[in-house]
Amino acid sequence: MKTEELRVALFSGNYNYVRDGANQALNRLVDYLLRQGVAVRVYSPTTKTPAFEPVGDLISTPSFAFPGRPEYQVPLGISWRVRKDLDAFKPNMIHVSSPEILGHAALDYARKRNLPVVASMHTRFDTYLRYYGLAFLEPAVTVMMRRFYRRCDAVVAPSESMAQVLRSVRMGYDIGIWTRGIDRTVFTPHARDLAWRRALGIADDDVVIGYIGRLVMEKGLDVFSDTIDRLTKAGISHKVLIVGEGPAREWFAARLPHAVFTGFLMKGELGRAVASMDVLFNPSVTEAFGNVTNEAMSCRVPVVAALATGSSSLVHDGDTGRLITPGAVSEFAEALADYCIYPTLRAKHGAAGEMATAKYDWDHVNQAMIDTYLRICDNHARGLSPPRPGPWGFE
Repeated sequence: MKTEELRVALFSGNYNYVRDGANQALNRLVDYLLRQGVAVRVYSPTTKTPAFEPVGDLISTPSFAFPGRPEYQVPLGISWRVRKDLDAFKPNMIHVSSPEILGHAALDYARKRNLPVVASMHTRFDTYLRYYGLAFLEPAVTVMMRRFYRRCDAVVAPSESMAQVLRSVRMGYDIGIWTRGIDRTVFTPHARDLAWRRALGIADDDVVIGYIGRLVMEKGLDVFSDTIDRLTKAGISHKVLIVGEGPAREWFAARLPHAVFTGFLMKGELGRAVASMDVLFNPSVTEAFGNVTNEAMSCRVPVVAALATGSSSLVHDGDTGRLITPGAVSEFAEALADYCIYPTLRAKHGAAGEMATAKYDWDHVNQAMIDTYLRICDNHARGLSPPRPGPWGFE
């Protein structure tokens, strides 16, 4: 099969109604596919107030607002209207991006029509339970995720560390890598802006510890704020810059009364904010990749991150930043203190980080997905699809 013969139906639980790293990657993928002559149709829940305009043709699927988190939609599967649109589109490749109801419905559709399926992993959904007092359910969630991913012909993870986790729990038969790229016109050290910092009350010699992302508890906001408390009590001079929005903003602002909150930023404004930081602090363990980590490194900003999937494939401990045991507040504080006290260390690790991100080009990254599509289509045509799992995901 040739690239221009591909007809990809992409299923996403959130393609554009709330902005996050996952749907940014999917929109960039669709843009690249279209530029290569691939026919693409996207199926996802939609809202009246999307965060941004979608790339490509987006077909709305049935959904309802998630209880307690109304900014998110719960997909309800494939309606007759959506099925009719799919049949008319005639896809020869199904791409599913999350293991929820819509993803399962897409798998069912593919199996009934003998179509190959590729799944992309974006988030450690199993780890979210820890932040809601439900960690005891993680084994059950792992079983359900295994059931989902082993129904697919291939699974692509955003980092080698995430792929290793998937392999260790036998999450699939064919597990590869579709990593993430960096927009270097946005995330560059040249975007650093001292005048912008001054306007926020940050002096030129202040050391800025930054956070970037959704303000939700599963991003480790409790660990972040506890660590900042530890630094303050130790008398380590610093400023805190928070970039992002979310339902936990009020709680986070109360915990960090002296922090500067910029709200949600995008494109050039986001690049300026990242480059104007002196160190990025990312305590989250839920990312499968960690776009913000890579973007900060591209801006010559060292990173202190949790030793978890995603960051462990990006940050070289003691070279481009520090990797710390998840939740170890005292260790996080010590690592941040070193960067606050020693400017030469910040400069050295920042420069190393910029060099380490040179390989993350979006077109190169997305061509790897096309290559996966073509390989899986060829295997499928030759009858080389993997064995199908039983009811609980086992052979």
